Amino acid sequence: MVLTKTRVIDGRDHLLGRLASIVAKELLAGQSIVIVRCDEICISGSLTRNRIKYAQFRAKKMNTNPGRGPFHQKSPALMVWRTIRGMIHQKTARGQEALKRLSTFEGIPAPYDKQKRVVVPAALRVMRLKAQRDFTVMGDLAHSVGWKHRDLLKKLESRRKEDASEFYAKKKETLLARRKAESDASDELAKVNEVLAAAGY
Repeated sequence: MVLTKTRVIDGRDHLLGRLASIVAKELLAGQSIVIVRCDEICISGSLTRNRIKYAQFRAKKMNTNPGRGPFHQKSPALMVWRTIRGMIHQKTARGQEALKRLSTFEGIPAPYDKQKRVVVPAALRVMRLKAQRDFTVMGDLAHSVGWKHRDLLKKLESRRKEDASEFYAKKKETLLARRKAESDASDELAKVNEVLAAAGY
């Protein structure tokens, strides 16, 4: 990636580890990144396998005072954030600054629903995982370990998709009307276009 103001990545159907490693590298280089739809990021392996691994991870705690950590996140966005944190030297000043440039979200909240979103081809599941291999969706794993907002997120996402489809329909109508107007006025604009072409426009 080339450094831009803020790059919004759509996490849907990406593999967690591959996406996290690329994002960590970009954060350290100075890029600000927002990852949306973290609940639809994938992990290789079946849900049963990943539940067992997460149960082992949740068993790791301070023996005398578990309240001091380590802390085990249940929401997909924080799981992704923690994975990326583990790929950055977060105990240094440079690592802390890099981590401040990262934001992760479930779904696509405002204002990112109206901004251009990109994918990372090198981390896409269809590019990196064989078709017959099992995979787990982060939202399902989080729900199985106690995340309570899957139904709410589905409701909000369905509302967002309805609004987006309405906006796109209006946009197509406007574009068709513009093309029709241009074609109707093509004879009148011919001389004007010749003058503009001669001027380099």
